[in-house]
Amino acid sequence: MDTNDADRPVAEPPRRRPRVGHIQFLNCLPLYWGLARTGTLLDLELTKDTPEKLSEQLVNGDLDIGPITLVEFLRNADRLVALPDIAVGCDGPVMSCVIVSKVPLDTLDGERVALGSTSRTSVRLAQLLLAERHGLAPDYYTCPPDLGLMMQEAQAAVLIGDAALRASLHDAPRLGLRVHDLGLMWKEWTGLPFVFAVFAARRDYLEREPETVREVHRAFLASRDLSLEEVGKVAEQAARWEAFDAELLERYFTTLDFRLGPEQLGGIAEFARRTGPTTGFPADVRVDLLS
Repeated sequence: MDTNDADRPVAEPPRRRPRVGHIQFLNCLPLYWGLARTGTLLDLELTKDTPEKLSEQLVNGDLDIGPITLVEFLRNADRLVALPDIAVGCDGPVMSCVIVSKVPLDTLDGERVALGSTSRTSVRLAQLLLAERHGLAPDYYTCPPDLGLMMQEAQAAVLIGDAALRASLHDAPRLGLRVHDLGLMWKEWTGLPFVFAVFAARRDYLEREPETVREVHRAFLASRDLSLEEVGKVAEQAARWEAFDAELLERYFTTLDFRLGPEQLGGIAEFARRTGPTTGFPADVRVDLLS
């Protein structure tokens, strides 16, 4: 071997792109649509899946950064750091997290209620509202989020995401079913916004790659802001492939609340206070934000 070879610095392995989660529901489209426009899409290794599966991947270390349902974030807050000013929530109606029922809510005590299997946070919120706001103890069971199948055995169903939009806007009116918006119910009860999912980084990844986490955070903020500035265009493009027209999608995108500020943190604290002991996290769980 050439003696000069021993003196040459060993080349560092190439940096791996951050592994980032992408919720495959329409409610997250405005957070991702602008990535291609801003030129940052190719800098990320995106994984698309349901909120529940993405949450598991982030907690298990298969993702570095991504959306995580509020319940799973609070259960794993010691391992995660939330990205400020970006979330998926509402400050009033949300349109895509609903209870669809055959009968009035106050008659559901002891009746079967089907829980869609894609988000523990929406399920826990529905259970909380029915128990504490309405004093009800239904007979819950979990099943796939298919309204037709749910209503074969249940008096009501909890749905989120695109399935909830289809059910509340198309199927429920056709079938004569009642629609109860979980975001509106929470707002009327507490006066606070509700956060369904936050964006978070694993603490161990943040320690290794602090600037990468900040770059991803900036990219998502820029993507969201651009998408909301051009929300009509986002809605028009999405309507080409979805069962909803552009006008409805624009209303939906502007109904959602993508912020995570003091009011949203207040909503998180209230949810934790009311549900923590029975959901698997302290009632006063601390939410650490990226600084």
